[in-house]
Amino acid sequence: MGVSMATARMWVERWERQQQRYAVDREERFTVIADVVEHITTGRDRPLLLDLGCGPGSLAARLAARFAHAEIVAADMDPLLLELGRTHHADAARYVDTVIGEEGWTDALALRRPLDAAVSSTALHYLPEQDLLRTYRSLASLIRPGGVLVNGDHFPPGAAPCSALTAHVGRRRSERTGGPAEEDWRSWWDAAARDPELADLLDERGRRQAAHAGSGGDEEMTVCRHTELLRRAGFAHVAPVWQYGDSAVLVAVMDDAREGRAPAGP
Repeated sequence: MGVSMATARMWVERWERQQQRYAVDREERFTVIADVVEHITTGRDRPLLLDLGCGPGSLAARLAARFAHAEIVAADMDPLLLELGRTHHADAARYVDTVIGEEGWTDALALRRPLDAAVSSTALHYLPEQDLLRTYRSLASLIRPGGVLVNGDHFPPGAAPCSALTAHVGRRRSERTGGPAEEDWRSWWDAAARDPELADLLDERGRRQAAHAGSGGDEEMTVCRHTELLRRAGFAHVAPVWQYGDSAVLVAVMDDAREGRAPAGP
């Protein structure tokens, strides 16, 4: 079910363009995530990074370019996006097919040492709250003391007037920095469905989606709620480090002295 390098390059480049529609200052957000990783891995010879919901490797490739000495594991459940990443960004990461949030999902990662950082961009909001809490707990057990979880995503305020305001500010920012992409999420997938080289991967994707139907997450979950879940999972410190509109980067830090301490609360 592989794809050619030319095909992978074309679809990844189209993916990059259409994703501009959904993340305010997307490149800046990637840069901020990398800045956090830089801070937390300074002085470490070969930091171990995990990219959650990696898609076709957009964030993993940027991290690999900035941290040539890092070992990067990139995880996703989408067979098409994973294959595009493996082909177009082959040297960026070791790509792993796993369903983030399911029981035992970390076994497939085959990690042989603690993580320095787990990162994600516009991916974790698709998890239902209980799966998200389970994921946070799993990550807390994998990240070394002093390591971090860095999540760049949409975090709208809880109050409707404020939510409308942050959404408007984000839209205006997008308009000033080049406007929306010509292609959106739906049209990208519609076009991909017409490419015969992707047919087998899309069939497999459809089977997996059917198996996980009805397990959507909460895209309106606030920073405060994420913070509560992260603290329950065992992270000692949680704070947003960047925000524009409702696009933000949330960082959770493991306590340097956490060894031997159980996660808080059920």
